[in-house]
Amino acid sequence: MDAQSSQLESLVQQIGEAVITTTDTVDHLAQQVDALAKQVQQQGYQIFALSDAVQTLAENQDGAIERLDRLTEVLQRLVTVFEEADNASN
Repeated sequence: MDAQSSQLESLVQQIGEAVITTTDTVDHLAQQVDALAKQVQQQGYQIFALSDAVQTLAENQDGAIERLDRLTEVLQRLVTVFEEADNASN
């Protein structure tokens, strides 16, 4: 019975060590998953900020195009006035 008891004690010790090792591994993995989740969250914030910046840029570009259109119209009218003045003087 002493040999059986010794084997059982050794087996229980090995199981305990395996459980401790597994627990340590799971804890380490959980820490890595937490770090990864934080990185993903940070990247999500960065993507949101980038999207907002792109939207602002697009709105600014639309405004600039509208101003260029108005400037083009004014320049076309100015050219027309100069052409009419030139034709009238000839």
